[in-house]
Amino acid sequence: MDMNGLRDGVCRSSLVVSTVAALLAAVLAAGCGGGKTDENQTSAPTSNAGASVNAPQSPSKSSLKIAVIPKGTTHEYWKSIHAGAMKAAKELGEKGQTIEVNWQGAEKEDDREKQIQIVEQFVTQKVDGIVLAPLDKEALVTPVEQAVDAGIPVTIIDSAIDTKKIASFVATPNEKGGNLAGECLAKLLNGKGKVILMRYAVNSASTEAREKGFLDTIAKFPGISVISKDQYAGATAATAQATGEDLMARFGSQVDGIFCPNESSAIGMLKVLEQDGKAGKVKFVGFDAGQTLLDALKAGSLQGLVVQNPFNMGYLGLKTEVAAINKQSVDKVVDTGVTLITPENLNSKENQELLNPPIDQYVK
Repeated sequence: MDMNGLRDGVCRSSLVVSTVAALLAAVLAAGCGGGKTDENQTSAPTSNAGASVNAPQSPSKSSLKIAVIPKGTTHEYWKSIHAGAMKAAKELGEKGQTIEVNWQGAEKEDDREKQIQIVEQFVTQKVDGIVLAPLDKEALVTPVEQAVDAGIPVTIIDSAIDTKKIASFVATPNEKGGNLAGECLAKLLNGKGKVILMRYAVNSASTEAREKGFLDTIAKFPGISVISKDQYAGATAATAQATGEDLMARFGSQVDGIFCPNESSAIGMLKVLEQDGKAGKVKFVGFDAGQTLLDALKAGSLQGLVVQNPFNMGYLGLKTEVAAINKQSVDKVVDTGVTLITPENLNSKENQELLNPPIDQYVK
């Protein structure tokens, strides 16, 4: 056997294999788009209360389809969130990334099955991202996790959910809001009296946090007793009114103060107090700033309103979601602010701007 020839053949074969391997590696690197990875990792400033997440310098897509899903569509609160999201979309479009906002929600805020169907529908449509205010912190876990597993980032707004797979939670510090309500009612009662907490709905994380904050604060006042805290208003002002009528039939001769943790529950209880001739006599603190409640505050039928900033929530919710889609860093929790409105501070410039967001400018 010619050993020199054999060695030459092996060397030539090794050279061919090395060359083919190098060419194959280059083709695979180009096919995987390796050159775009660093571009998509541009970091953004983190967001705090009232802050915004900047548009990406080099977005991975020139246009995005994002579903924004509220708990319901009838309350003024959700219209403000819609307008805030549209403002964010407009600003992002001006910076080079077109955002198509698909706004869709159940009409009633207790239709969990409808909200689940809407989330699943958008996953099937393969939208680029979802911004969701979950009706139920447990029932929406599976559809949200399915969306994330399908490669669709989900940003939660307004009310928490029992999963860690979300991109961010953009919301009011709800327990703090409950604290403010408790402090306000205790002050109105001079630290003495009997109060009612009319809850909103089971498994609504946002209102549960408000209710907890309220009860924790009231417990600091030994002269105040809670005579009812286990009755639920339900999803509408009508169901809240029915619950309120039952509560007043039982405790109307005893109650000195009432707290309701959202717009519809407060409106329902307001109607009961008005029809019973107790509006303005029973101290009343509500949550959220629909026109009906603001009118009641001006009239003296209601003495305090804990107000969120839904316009800012919609704005930061959408911007945070776009940042997550573009693989920018985002805060896991974004505080959108909470304020106590009373007759004394109602007309301040700051509070008037908060209470009158430019909805018509962004939502027709």
